[in-house]
Amino acid sequence: MPNRREFLAASAAATLIASSPARAAKPSTGKAVVVSTWDFGVAANQAAWEVLSKGGSALDAVEAGARIPEADMRNHSVGRAGYPDRDGHVSLDASIMDEKGNIGAVAALEHIAHPISVARKVMEKTPHVLLVGEGALQFALEQGFPKEELLTPESEAAWKEWLKTAKYQPVANSEMSTYSKGPSAMPGDKNNHDTLGILALDDQGRLSGACTTSGMAWKLRGRVGDSPIIGAGLYVDGDVGAATSSGVGEEVIRNVGSFLVVELMRQGRTPQQACEEAVKRIVRRKPEASKDLQVGFLALNKKGESGAFALQDGFVFARCDATKQDLVTPSKHFYP
Repeated sequence: MPNRREFLAASAAATLIASSPARAAKPSTGKAVVVSTWDFGVAANQAAWEVLSKGGSALDAVEAGARIPEADMRNHSVGRAGYPDRDGHVSLDASIMDEKGNIGAVAALEHIAHPISVARKVMEKTPHVLLVGEGALQFALEQGFPKEELLTPESEAAWKEWLKTAKYQPVANSEMSTYSKGPSAMPGDKNNHDTLGILALDDQGRLSGACTTSGMAWKLRGRVGDSPIIGAGLYVDGDVGAATSSGVGEEVIRNVGSFLVVELMRQGRTPQQACEEAVKRIVRRKPEASKDLQVGFLALNKKGESGAFALQDGFVFARCDATKQDLVTPSKHFYP
């Protein structure tokens, strides 16, 4: 694996992609594809495509893609501009996985702008899978990642406004109404963004995935969702396919959602069928509660076929391949 240096802005991703020896490969043969959650996945996909189109690895591609929303100052649910917990701390979660089952993840990581790259270091430099909290920060600093203040003035102002009427009881998707610009604040409105999950298949047939988030706005300090939990927010099986999720992480964890999607594909379901069954299982387990939640699954199989399904209207996913690099498709959904 190439030895990366931490860099501070999304624009530096292009330099890294161009200069890394791992990407000095044959041009793409057209098999490669990358998919990601939400419409801001388009920019993530395009960064990943810079790797894949040069014959690079799916693992390099998903890391490069995930770094883009992490650095996007407009995105309040991923990366350094994420909204804080109810105590004013911005904490980030991320995971990364390749086709061989190699895994790295971090949870409740503060002061580091690119948790996805720390997660990859966990995978490559340690015997562990998941580092959390102060230990994850210590490891990141030892690996040369710069310590930064992640609470932006805009996020701080939104937090202080929330404090005026704050209720201690967590409310699912409470962050949605704080940054929805659309006509409604329903979970999954096209202007509401959540976790970035990104899956890639390269020309060599290798699958990889990454997931990154700042978690639910105004969460209890220390809360961790599904994103860094392998099998919940992300799962990859090189013989079958890969899956990721977005939405209320607690419900994904309860159902080990991404692992479920991949296992359903192993049993013969298409990516679309597998995502639909995983969502329906959430409904069967909690039929009343699921009416007010948003969970969406996205899957990619070994053939490059993709599918998505969600509880509510509004979930979209982005797909990028040799024919089109900016495709955004509305997901089908369970509730009308």
